[in-house]
Amino acid sequence: MATVNEVIDTTIDDPGNRTPLVIGGHNYGSVTELVCRINESKTPIAWYIAFAMSLMTLGMFGSLIGYLVFTGVGVWGNNNPVYWGFPIVNFVFWVGIGHAGTLISAILFIFRQNWRTSINRFAEAMTIFAVACAGVFPAVHIGRVWVFYWLFPIPSLQLSMWPQFRSPLLWDVFAVSTYATVSVIFWYTGMIPDLATLRDRTKNPILRIVYSVLSLGWTGSARKWSRYEKAYTLFAALAAPLVLSVHTIVSFDFAVSQLPGWHTTIFPPYFVAGAVFSGFGMVLTLMVPARQIFGLQDVVTKRHLENVCKILLATGSMVGYAYAMEFFIAWYGGNLTEQFAFVNRAFGLTPWAYWVMVSCNVISPQLFWFKICRTTPWIMFVISIFVNIGMWFERFVITVTSLQRDFLPSSWGEFVPTWVDYGMLIGSFGLFFTLFLLFVRFGPIVAMAEVKSVMAHPHHDAHDIPQGDYHDDEVDH
Repeated sequence: MATVNEVIDTTIDDPGNRTPLVIGGHNYGSVTELVCRINESKTPIAWYIAFAMSLMTLGMFGSLIGYLVFTGVGVWGNNNPVYWGFPIVNFVFWVGIGHAGTLISAILFIFRQNWRTSINRFAEAMTIFAVACAGVFPAVHIGRVWVFYWLFPIPSLQLSMWPQFRSPLLWDVFAVSTYATVSVIFWYTGMIPDLATLRDRTKNPILRIVYSVLSLGWTGSARKWSRYEKAYTLFAALAAPLVLSVHTIVSFDFAVSQLPGWHTTIFPPYFVAGAVFSGFGMVLTLMVPARQIFGLQDVVTKRHLENVCKILLATGSMVGYAYAMEFFIAWYGGNLTEQFAFVNRAFGLTPWAYWVMVSCNVISPQLFWFKICRTTPWIMFVISIFVNIGMWFERFVITVTSLQRDFLPSSWGEFVPTWVDYGMLIGSFGLFFTLFLLFVRFGPIVAMAEVKSVMAHPHHDAHDIPQGDYHDDEVDH
């Protein structure tokens, strides 16, 4: 789709010195051309093929939801005692995927980690789409989806009831809805200058109207830049605590129960580390092929990829430590039921799921200790796929194996997923990739304005600046 400049990426060869975040001798104008040509060039056949596959998978997802509503939750493999099956597993998985976007955009922004500027738009978009996928499953998991509003804190005489504020499921509604709202606002606010650039460059009259509405009359004046930066910093400060709070509250779905394997205080930090781990895994999964297909090697350098790999290595080690601590806590606490729950995970009814989880989440990231693995894109991509698989299995192991074997052997059961379970899992990826492909085609996938702000050479000529990028016609006097 794009011609890649023959530039040797040396950003990882001299770790002792500060390396440029943009290579290839780019100026402000050429960065704009590099990013905007993705939206302005003819849509490649590969995009149509990928979009058609995603759209068909999404159609299957919608059909299965309709089948579920009209038939009932018995189409799932959920049973007694495994009342929570694939839907909750998928929900926790997709909420975790969305955490990397908030961490990259908010926390790394607050700590002035400038390398985030080339990859934050990938992560922010991924956050929105992952939360959209996550929100589907609690809505359909309640069984009677036509009374889903009972989840909301709306006192009503018609309901003759008040929502149960002590239920962690209600906490999920607050946490996920707040997270989604702040993430959308933060994502959209960051795109306003880039949407104005696309508005000024597009020749399609329909897209010009759309971009004009979305860019909110942006002119790039000093006054607008000042207010934009204040608003962006404020939203970053609001979003940063959500990295800890959202998945902490999701972990309470499990931790506040009395079930062996769930009732543990390690869950909140363990879930947060796992969420960041899975989110960065998905960032690599999306970023590595997009970087190659769209010729973004000059703005998404090997240094960017290596930094993501280091975060994966750190969070993967945290997750491995949490796995070990679960066994230690069960042994040290002297609770035989708790001890049995964890032994059962590793050697019981579904030991293959546990060892897939450990292999993918603990062993595979350790390859990033080797520099060749942190700097070779195809190796990063393969490991990121393993991370995504492992993190889904982690949620499966926590949910299903604990419910299959609880306190009383007389209440033990076995969970067997149905074709609807598998279909809805695959279909959720159809929703995710459909939204992502639409964003790639029509939105700025790299934050042009932020990349320009951290370029190594700030000096430029007037003709290098696209009309929509910077103006000084409204400077306050």
